[in-house]
Order: sequence, then structure tokens, then C-alpha cells
Amino acid sequence: MFGFGKKPPASANASPLHSESKPASNASTITAGRRTSSEPALDSMTVQELENYAVNQAEETTKSVSNCLKIAEDIRQDGARTLEMLHQQGEQIHRTHEMAVEMDRDLSKGEKLLNSLGGMFSKPWKPKKTKDITGPLTSKDDNYKAKQSRKEQREKLGLNAKGKSAPTTPPCEPTNALQKVEMEKAKQDDALSELSGILGELKGMATDMGSELDRQNNALDHLETDVDELNSRVKGANQRTRHLLGK
Repeated sequence: MFGFGKKPPASANASPLHSESKPASNASTITAGRRTSSEPALDSMTVQELENYAVNQAEETTKSVSNCLKIAEDIRQDGARTLEMLHQQGEQIHRTHEMAVEMDRDLSKGEKLLNSLGGMFSKPWKPKKTKDITGPLTSKDDNYKAKQSRKEQREKLGLNAKGKSAPTTPPCEPTNALQKVEMEKAKQDDALSELSGILGELKGMATDMGSELDRQNNALDHLETDVDELNSRVKGANQRTRHLLGK
């Protein structure tokens, strides 16, 4: 009557459910497109392409395992050198303590001489000794055994070897994709087995390092005690010498 017409009913194509389903459909299409762009479409590959893809993946895995093995071998080399340096440091501590023992012998002779000189002036003197200089805790036999143990350990780690001998019969060349994949799997198994062995060796080396450090700490404590005793006696001998010269 007033000229106002009714709004036409919403068509089925304009329903909210239909309008909302379009973005979802577009999103799924985009997601699928992104996935297929970064990943190979295995469903659309031929048998030959699938075989080549399997071989390539096996070779890439072999390279990754080989890289891990190379890193472990480098760590083993560094660990062996560190352990060797620790043993050399222990030998230096041992030699230093032996020098302290020789110093004790020379000092004892000097103290006897000062005592004899003191008798000439009716001033007998007896050096103060709070403890005996016992020397290093380890003996030469212990050092020899340690050297033999290190030599055996280096041979066990393959650090003294000239290299692995080549197999007498070379492996057969694979003729198809399945054989190539199996060959790569065999390489991976060998590398993983060797990697497991190296990790076990590294654990043993870490234990040896800890034991060697504990032994050296004890040796240094013992050396420090002997050096303090020698230092006190040297000071006493110097005072006695100045006293005699002053007379």
C-alpha cells in the first residue's frame, strides 16, 4: 500500500553455512597446495621414481650417520690427547716431589754442618723437624704400569693403528634399488655399531680422567705438606747461618 516491497527471501546459495564453507574449502586447498609443494607427491610417482626416492633417502640417512660417527671420532681423539696430557701432568708432579726429597737430603747435610759449626762456638743447634719428608705417593713401578696401561688403551682406541685394512673380498655391486637400499642399511648398521662402541670408550675415558684428577689432587696435597716443611726448615737454617756469621 505504501509502496514498500518485501525483501526477497534469501536464496540457498546465500545461506550462512554455504558462505562459511567457502573459506574453509579455500584454506584446505591452500594447505594441500603448501604440503604438496614441499613434500614429494608419492601417490603420483611411478615405480621407478619411488625406487629412486627410496635410494636417495637411504643415502641421505647414511651420510647423517657417518657425520655423527666422524664427530664422535674427533671427540675421541681430543679426549685421548687430554687424557695423555693429564698423565704427563701427573708424572711432572711425581718428578717435582722427587726433587723435594733430594732437597731434603741436601738440607739435612747442611743442618748437620751448621750444628757442627755451632759446636765450635759452644752454641749447639738442632733443627726443628715437625715431620719427615716421605716423598711422592706413587712409585716408579706405578708410573711404568700407568704408561703400559695408557699404551694398551691407545691401542684399544685404535689411536696407534695405521688404519683399517681393506676387506679381502669387495662387496658385490647392487643391481637394483632394493639391493641399494639394503646396502645403505648395512652401512648404517655398521656405523651405528661403531658409534655405540666409541660412546662406550668415551665413558671409560671420562672415568679415567676423573680417577687421574683425584690421584693428582691427593699427590698435590701431599707435595704441598712436604714443601711447607722444607720451607720452614730452610728459614730456620738461614736464621742459624746469619746468627753464626754475626758472631
